[in-house]
Amino acid sequence: MAATPSGSSDPASTPPAALKKGALVRLNLAAYQGSLEASASQATPPAYVLEGPGEILAVRGDYAQLRWRRPVPDVWLRLDQLEAWSQG
Repeated sequence: MAATPSGSSDPASTPPAALKKGALVRLNLAAYQGSLEASASQATPPAYVLEGPGEILAVRGDYAQLRWRRPVPDVWLRLDQLEAWSQG
């Protein structure tokens, strides 16, 4: 028998198709609360990250670099803490 490849086939380890470079997103508060990123930041995230949109500038592993349409620094957040932004 041939050995099976040891590559990860876990669907959670790959970002959803909607969350790639250039996608507009917002923070999913339920996924963010209690995370390592939340404990390293303010107790309550700013409203603009919950309302969106933020643009994904780069994806590296499980993280995305985000730029908000405000004069604030870019941030890195886990992809599982983000959701696609929809207007309305």
